Amino acid sequence: MPEVLLKDGPVEYLRIEGDPDLPALVLLHEGLGCAARWRRFPAQLARTTGRTVVTFSRHGYGGSWPFDGPFPVSYLHDQARGALPELLDALALTSPILVGHSDGASIALVHAAEQPVSGLVLMAPHVVVEPRTREGIRATVEEFASGSLAAQLAVFHDDPTTVFERWSTVWLSEGFRTWSVTDLLPLVDCPVLLVQGEDDPYGTGLQLDAVVEGVSGPVRRLDLAGCGHEPHRERTDEVLAAIVETLPSFAVAAHGGVDR
Repeated sequence: MPEVLLKDGPVEYLRIEGDPDLPALVLLHEGLGCAARWRRFPAQLARTTGRTVVTFSRHGYGGSWPFDGPFPVSYLHDQARGALPELLDALALTSPILVGHSDGASIALVHAAEQPVSGLVLMAPHVVVEPRTREGIRATVEEFASGSLAAQLAVFHDDPTTVFERWSTVWLSEGFRTWSVTDLLPLVDCPVLLVQGEDDPYGTGLQLDAVVEGVSGPVRRLDLAGCGHEPHRERTDEVLAAIVETLPSFAVAAHGGVDR
């Protein structure tokens, strides 16, 4: 993949060109993800929407520059306020539509509360830390120790053990129990599409409830029965259809229809 140089080192990215007159879709990966771990979804999204689609691996993920040290409790806020704006500036992406999954959805919310975006697509977002989230991560720690998950992550990351341990450690830390983005939600006034699998081991509809109640912009919600943590892989057609159906409201926001 090509790289773009940011303050803390280069990051790998993938850019699929689309209509230059429409806001780009920028994908933000989950806590164990990277650009390549989206697999076919970026190409499917670009083909379905006709828009430019960009995805990248945050520092410490995939083949991007290493992240120095453990994640602080503020790491999601830090990404939203640091590396993400740098990347958007470097790639000349103005008021994009942020498509975030899990950790990436939390980063997207923080960014949208403080910077102009045309819309948000939030899949399995984290707004607060639920007991179910910590239980799911503990189960994943056991899976990683068994070797199966470690082998899967090794396909995508230069340093899969560090990727996993850094992410699981901060989420299971005592300091992270009270982590939240609820205070920023009223500042999010762009259109939002929410997607949640009802069988997600890391979160429940409580997360979506908080977004619906907290943000100032219009919200569309898609709860998927029989779906786990990766709606874009497990229910691709339904997710793509929901995004396409929501794009008109994003267009209104991009042309000033939503006051900021």
